[in-house]
Amino acid sequence: MKKLFIAALVLFAVSASAQKHEIKWNIGNTILHASVEVGYEYLIDNHQSVGAELLFNDVYNLRIGRQAKDFDTNSFKVAYNYYTGERNNEFVISPFIQARVGEYQEYSDSEKIDMDSFIVGIGGGYKWNINDKFVFGPYFTIGRNFSEEVNDEFNTPVEFGVGFGIGYRF
Repeated sequence: MKKLFIAALVLFAVSASAQKHEIKWNIGNTILHASVEVGYEYLIDNHQSVGAELLFNDVYNLRIGRQAKDFDTNSFKVAYNYYTGERNNEFVISPFIQARVGEYQEYSDSEKIDMDSFIVGIGGGYKWNINDKFVFGPYFTIGRNFSEEVNDEFNTPVEFGVGFGIGYRF
């Protein structure tokens, strides 16, 4: 683990001067669901990037009328992003894959639902870029959940998500 951390620091130090990195936070999720979604994007060129996000206290499908406190779930998402603007900005389309782990329990005396699942989807949105440093904008996602137990509990295999991200490029 220590070697992996050192290797990551060296890689970061070597590539940091190229301004090809973005860290971001979905402030919308924090406000709406009391969850935390943080991410990283590596900017490949002026129109493309790849990214990864961690979602803590990830809620299913905008909660579908359920309470955020009933979810004990976390997710990891990877995405490819294509931007229409010249500086990795403006309209964006993002195919993604996501893995969720955890459980859901509606009431303290009800059965726990295993939320472990695999999701494939696509997202879109708009991103403003200020001086190639600060970025922000709204986005949405729609995905297909491949867990029968989750789909049965929530009566749909389709998940929707929305957010408003803020970030910093370096």
